[in-house]
Amino acid sequence: MTEPIAFIDLAAQRRRIASEIDAAIAKVLGHGGYISGPEVAEFERRLAAFSGAKFAVACGNGTDAIQLALMAKGIGAGDAVLVPDFTFTATAEAVALVGATPIFVDVQADDFNIDSDRLGAALQVGRGTGLKPRALIAVDLFGLPADYDALSAFCDANELVLVADAAQSFGATFRGRKVGSLAPITTTSFFPAKPLGCYGDGGAILTDDAELVAVLRSLRVHGQGSDKYDNVRVGVNSRLDTLQAAILMCKLDIFPDEIERRQEVAARYGETLGNRVITPTVPSDCVSVWAQYTVRVPGGRRDEIAAKLKAAGVPTAVYYPKPLHKQTAYRHYPAGGPLGVSDRLATEVLSLPMHPYLAKDVQERIVGALYDAL
Repeated sequence: MTEPIAFIDLAAQRRRIASEIDAAIAKVLGHGGYISGPEVAEFERRLAAFSGAKFAVACGNGTDAIQLALMAKGIGAGDAVLVPDFTFTATAEAVALVGATPIFVDVQADDFNIDSDRLGAALQVGRGTGLKPRALIAVDLFGLPADYDALSAFCDANELVLVADAAQSFGATFRGRKVGSLAPITTTSFFPAKPLGCYGDGGAILTDDAELVAVLRSLRVHGQGSDKYDNVRVGVNSRLDTLQAAILMCKLDIFPDEIERRQEVAARYGETLGNRVITPTVPSDCVSVWAQYTVRVPGGRRDEIAAKLKAAGVPTAVYYPKPLHKQTAYRHYPAGGPLGVSDRLATEVLSLPMHPYLAKDVQERIVGALYDAL
């Protein structure tokens, strides 16, 4: 019987570092500091060092990380935040949760990231509706950093806060610089399926701004001041628990090797898929962390191909079948211009199995099944 193919094989990673993770968990169980234990601060230090940022503030999840960043910058009602239209809901959700208004901006077809050429028009839409544009959130979709040189120049010229949503790109690089040092504020997620994931929910904010860090650390614990009963601002309850921090440090030890393995898997896909589908490209001066390997199937055949692959035992996923402006909860928010690329991508994208432990022979099965389906 043919062995089932995993879309993301977390079990293979677990087998590699089982003893290290078990020991790390046992250490936390031994000292009993399940909330804000010593491993959390140690993980924050190591995460910052890995990314090139001066500080890391761990929190409950990636969505909270974005919300906390917006709260710390005082963004709320009456403010507008530019966000890509083709992404996961959390980016716009965090904006709405602080009372601000997301303005949807189209993305580029070749790299799925926000189109910097569309930002000026989106800014005018925000101002035209009586809102005050305050921030831009760029999402590094599928693991490739957005063009932070262009985005930084735009934000500097228009006095906008630039937030890098690196939930899918932590570990990647842009023109020699690591994700975490590309924007004044970077948020990330440690959801288990992410390139660096824990065994539950987790997130973090990376920055060089010491004053911002002080506010973030207060906000993540109910807005506390000098002690937990001296609350100096309205905050939230969003702490990374100690067990997850301990697990993440074990995974961080092997993360550089896993990034290299992801490059090998992506290269094999690119070499073998050829002209059969539209494959993703990465600029020569960038490194994607390949959170997903997402191809495009034009001509309205995506769902047909996905069904054939499922029948052949090959799992796939569609990220994302609906752009944000078409989702029920977000239809009333403004578009910063035409959103045709996002609409088209939603009908074409198909993600194939992708993880550092995808063996060559299994990948050949996947590619063969895709050939047959096409």
